[in-house]
Amino acid sequence: MEALTRASMNVCPFVKSTSTQAMRKLANNSGLITKAQVCPVLGPALQSKREYSTPSKVVQAQASDNLAKAPASATAAAVTSSAQILNNFNSNEAAFDYDGSFKDQVSKKREDKSYRYFNNINRLAKEFPKAHLAEEDDKVMVWCSNDYLGMGKNEKLLQVMNKTMLKYGTGAGGTRNIAGHNRHAIALEGELAALHKKEGALVFSSCFVANDAVLSLLGQKYKDLVIFSDELNHASMIVGIRNSRAKKHIFKHNNLEQLEAQLAMYPKSTPKLIAFESVYSMCGSVAPIEAICDLADKYGALTFLDEVHAVGMYGPHGAGVAEHLDFEAHLKSGVASPNYKTVMDRVDMITGTLGKSFGTVGGYIAASANMIDWIRSFAPGFIFTTTLPPALMAGTTESIRIVRRNIEDRINQQLNVRYVKKQFADLGIPVIPNPSHIVPLLVGNAADAKQASDALLEQYKIYVQAINFPTVSTGEERLRITPSPHHSKEVSDQLIEAVDSLWSDMRLKRVADWENIGGHCGVGKLNAKPVENLWTDELLNLRNGDLNENVIDPIVRQLETSSGVRV
Repeated sequence: MEALTRASMNVCPFVKSTSTQAMRKLANNSGLITKAQVCPVLGPALQSKREYSTPSKVVQAQASDNLAKAPASATAAAVTSSAQILNNFNSNEAAFDYDGSFKDQVSKKREDKSYRYFNNINRLAKEFPKAHLAEEDDKVMVWCSNDYLGMGKNEKLLQVMNKTMLKYGTGAGGTRNIAGHNRHAIALEGELAALHKKEGALVFSSCFVANDAVLSLLGQKYKDLVIFSDELNHASMIVGIRNSRAKKHIFKHNNLEQLEAQLAMYPKSTPKLIAFESVYSMCGSVAPIEAICDLADKYGALTFLDEVHAVGMYGPHGAGVAEHLDFEAHLKSGVASPNYKTVMDRVDMITGTLGKSFGTVGGYIAASANMIDWIRSFAPGFIFTTTLPPALMAGTTESIRIVRRNIEDRINQQLNVRYVKKQFADLGIPVIPNPSHIVPLLVGNAADAKQASDALLEQYKIYVQAINFPTVSTGEERLRITPSPHHSKEVSDQLIEAVDSLWSDMRLKRVADWENIGGHCGVGKLNAKPVENLWTDELLNLRNGDLNENVIDPIVRQLETSSGVRV
């Protein structure tokens, strides 16, 4: 209809010779319809019944306007005219079947076995890592939680949250722009900046929101920006890059040669950003952070590092893999910065979550003071999102301080991970090789992965969620196991025995079977180099007493960027 209107403005003698004001007047008093009826084109069209859909809302609005503005004596004629017009615009077509479309699309997911059913898992704080199902006496052992250190049950954290909630209530009352700032946000952002040894930090409702908000803002503000993204990046980063509308290049996972070739396509003066993760949660691989920083320096790019699955578990204080790479220096300096530029210093932006190792919920970004103030001032994902509740922020601040000074939790987790991986290796259970805390068991198809997950839950009271498309590619379906410091040897042995029996009962491929077909996802690959764990044997001998005393109860300065920098 819009195209017809535009065309008529050029060819119709009446439209070309009539002013906009006159046309509007004719439309208001129904004179336009009279004129149209004598038109050789529109006249016959108005007399015939249309065979296609037309927006009825517009026609109804015209009729309503006519009745409202017409003189009282003309009301009856206007009603008759309006009814005739509505009748002429009736459609023989049925409305789109939205509900049927939804059902069809979900049915396709059921057919390809990628449909996901959420089990009723109720984590028990006092019995972690246990949970109960629908009935409280029906308990299972959870082996796939991202509460990697079990901080969700920490007594000190629970006390702080309860005390804060009773004093300040359950919610923040709105966004910071509306409800104002508070001491809990100031303290938390100061703690996060200190953890990553950055000038500033900003808290979001989740790290998904943080990644989307920051990446999309960068592309929208810098129109010439080119983003280089690892092919295995999390969905939040993919969405943020897409929403940025920036030009992008996707490089193969951890492939520095391809990344450099892509970077070299542009002048150094062109704004660039390399987006990647430290630990990739579904396969457990780790990014070559220092080498990526080298390329960023060489080609003039910013670095955006997602440490979601690394904070709390790597580095002497739990700041992530970037801290881990200068382990000795950070161990000695504690909350202070080493006397040289570390890998963590070289990374421009670090994002992380509060909902995994820190045991609460939320996300954040740590960066320079200027960048944090810029994001705070321009990112819709921050400006228009309700602030996290005071109790949650206070509890998270306490959690970060506990995690920082407790290296033994990180070490005990790694010891449990090593034990589980070794036992599986001895039994030929196909663990996708990696240097991190993730234990992915390769299954290879969605139906078997779902059946294996169900069998573990129903027969062995063990909860391990099946991972399928789109989280992983089709044909790479797996069970993802995440040992914590609280999974004892006895509990681990129960898991190992159950998985071994299940693999035999279902006749799932073991390592030798994958070898016979040339290997897959790193499993059964001949002449593969042994994987070196991030936590070395030497580091696993450390104890809390080896930490610098300044990490016990550090005084963390208030960040000016949290409230807004005063001029």
